[in-house]
Amino acid sequence: MFQIGDKVLYPMHGAGIIEAIEEREILGNKQLYYVMNIRSMQVMFPMGTTLGIRPIVDSNILDDVINNFHYGESDTSLNPNQRYRSNMNKIRTGDIYQGAEVIRDLLRMGKKRALATGDKAMLDNAQQILLSELILVKGIPQEQALDLFNQVINN
Repeated sequence: MFQIGDKVLYPMHGAGIIEAIEEREILGNKQLYYVMNIRSMQVMFPMGTTLGIRPIVDSNILDDVINNFHYGESDTSLNPNQRYRSNMNKIRTGDIYQGAEVIRDLLRMGKKRALATGDKAMLDNAQQILLSELILVKGIPQEQALDLFNQVINN
């Protein structure tokens, strides 16, 4: 499936590079695991898993996300619990377009009124996931990726 050196996105955590494949015994079950670092955290996931892990997008898809970031309608009819569940489901898919929608919608909401604590945390997590993929796709340092991201959201 994946090889050492592959760049992948782990939904809910972010993008990283597979650094190793190791056999581990967990709860008496030996299995091969992919090992990668995401946002200064070592993450392991079993080979053959169905956690939505995918290769990072190519540059054309990332450019499309960036160029169309502000387009689309936000669903303002959802109550806070529905919005949280909807946003969480979008992030769990690992789809870059849905993750960008979460960021766009929460930023729009934040311009109208202060975001609740849960919404702030959701926004921060979604931004970190997108930034981690941006860094790997563009091959740029975090500071440069953050500048690019800020240009996109402030236009």
